Amino acid sequence: MSIWTRITEALSALAKGEGLGAVFDRLRQPPERSVAFTIAVIALSAKMAKADGQVTRNEVAAFREIFSIAPEDEKAAARVFNLARQDVAGFEEYARRIRRMFDDTKGPVCDLLEGLFYIAMADGHYHPAEEAFLDRVAEIFEIPAAEYRAVRARFVPDAVPDPYAVLGVDPATPLPEIRRHWRQLVRDSHPDVMQARGVPPEAVKLSEKRLIDINRAWEEISAQRAA
Repeated sequence: MSIWTRITEALSALAKGEGLGAVFDRLRQPPERSVAFTIAVIALSAKMAKADGQVTRNEVAAFREIFSIAPEDEKAAARVFNLARQDVAGFEEYARRIRRMFDDTKGPVCDLLEGLFYIAMADGHYHPAEEAFLDRVAEIFEIPAAEYRAVRARFVPDAVPDPYAVLGVDPATPLPEIRRHWRQLVRDSHPDVMQARGVPPEAVKLSEKRLIDINRAWEEISAQRAA
């Protein structure tokens, strides 16, 4: 059974008049978490699109890259998106319910935030409304400031990405300690590890990009320290 079939079933279980946010309170345990994770990315993407007032083709394409939506599954994805857009509940209520769903670990919510950045930056622009949205979501998710800055540094081109910010370490940190941190990030970014914490197999694009970014950052720091 595909994840999109399971999403359709989860939506069909909603009682009449019940909002999409109710799904997050029901799908709290594995393996349902992977379904909830996918719904959460779609739902918060819809709320983010509402924040900046538009959905670009590039953002839609970015979502397709992450989740590899087959033509027969487009209806299920569109239904989640439309339910979120129409729901009277604000994005903060969604974010709080999602945080409660993953209240035993912060890994999945960091993965989810990463997916939102991936989609937000797909059109090459970081809208002030998107920044305010993602700042607030990170706050509700209780993501530590250093980790939030590390994710942001990988996606938002304010300047040339600082490799230390990408890895989430202080420039004064000794190289052996940075190496240990980098290796842990590599382990945490393995698709199998991500799936174990609730990220669906369809979202492996997140781990692919993360590995490229953190490995590049480590290479830059190693080269700087060797010079």
